[in-house]
Amino acid sequence: MSLRLYDTSTRTVRAFEPLREGRVGMYVCGATPQASPHIGHLRSGVIYDVLLRWLRASGYEVTFVRNVTDIDDKIIKVAADTGEPWFAVAEGNQRIFGRGYERLGCLPPTIEPRATGHVPEMIKLMRRLIDNGHAYASEGDVYFDVNSWAGRYGELSNQRLENMRSAGDTPNEDAKRDARDFALWKGAKPGEPAWETPWGEGRPGWHLECSAMATMYLGPEFDIHGGGVDLIFPHHENEIAQSRAAGDDFARYWMHNGLLTVDGEKMSKSIGNVVLLTDLLGRARPAEVRYYLASAHYRSLMDYTDAALAEAVAAYQRVEGFVKRAAEVVGAGEPDGLPGAFVQAMDDDLGVPQALAAVHETVREGNNALAAEDKDAVRRHLASVRAMTGVLGLDPLSDEWDATTGDDLTPVVEALVKVALEQRQEARKRKDYAAADAIRDQLTDAGVLVEDTPHGPRWDLKRD
Repeated sequence: MSLRLYDTSTRTVRAFEPLREGRVGMYVCGATPQASPHIGHLRSGVIYDVLLRWLRASGYEVTFVRNVTDIDDKIIKVAADTGEPWFAVAEGNQRIFGRGYERLGCLPPTIEPRATGHVPEMIKLMRRLIDNGHAYASEGDVYFDVNSWAGRYGELSNQRLENMRSAGDTPNEDAKRDARDFALWKGAKPGEPAWETPWGEGRPGWHLECSAMATMYLGPEFDIHGGGVDLIFPHHENEIAQSRAAGDDFARYWMHNGLLTVDGEKMSKSIGNVVLLTDLLGRARPAEVRYYLASAHYRSLMDYTDAALAEAVAAYQRVEGFVKRAAEVVGAGEPDGLPGAFVQAMDDDLGVPQALAAVHETVREGNNALAAEDKDAVRRHLASVRAMTGVLGLDPLSDEWDATTGDDLTPVVEALVKVALEQRQEARKRKDYAAADAIRDQLTDAGVLVEDTPHGPRWDLKRD
């Protein structure tokens, strides 16, 4: 079975057929960095990273574009409230987003364009729309005329134009022909950033930005457009309308990931339940957090609880434990051999839960091979587990995680523990078991667990 993906525009799971054989162009709506990222943002980052890895593992050359909306009403509001320049708000938070993606093992996008760097492309797109009769300038603003796209506007979100409310994206509603028309360009206001256009100074509307950037780097037609389910309307609906009205075929497949709630409620500053990456990293390692965020199907609503995170931590540690024990017996080797069940799961609309089931089944078989001291079987199962977890960005032995440690003290701890274990081994050799036990107890008190194995002592950090 070849790759099949759920396409929001047709509301069906479709066979994936790229525009160009062997190549994929993928655009994902990235951050609007008015604040630090919460785990919902980072779940999206992990989901599309898994898709990127699977496409590459399937033999595709992927151009992955993830934008930064670095000018927006929300950013301007934060700047006004804090007294910080708008560009400093955007840049500072974007760096935190980037670090968050990196810590969770997300591969960098091929291109990460910023809205403020693509105003010329936006002007060209507006000109095409005005010339085609699908947009108009009014009192310094430029609007898309939804009635000019009647019969097609609302197809992605499965809505009818006559049932839609006002776009509500500008205080200057009287300047519109129809309250449902949405802003492509917003006229300059005192104290706000502005760029010069043929229709006056101002700044871009949110929807215009993504259409201009996507087609700039992927062409007028490309394969996959992704984002959260909350972007289907109005953002992605408006992207489709303005792009196709301008004459671009735009995206062939629309993918949307489910949202993340906390204890059954939407994250909100007002109720104080926003969970940041730093909150999770106080309870789990980056790889364990990634396992948690990737473990549910990408289209499902995911509800964060401490218990759910703990379950994911335990599950990842079972995989990690086998990989490390096996590597001690047969060496790390190279990842190789994706089981058919894993491939089938990933090809079936990125079925990560079923793919993880295949990982754990192989771990179980590998542990049995370790118990039976069947080194050939251990080697095969280790290579297979590493191949599968590598596709998911979760290989415990991958050097990709070296870049995510940041302020991790593991190398320092490892050096100190090595000295302590050497002293313990020397005490055991001279049969000074009291000294050996004392060293082990000291390590345990310091949060280091020591396990004696036929291949020598192993250690790990104690985790709650």
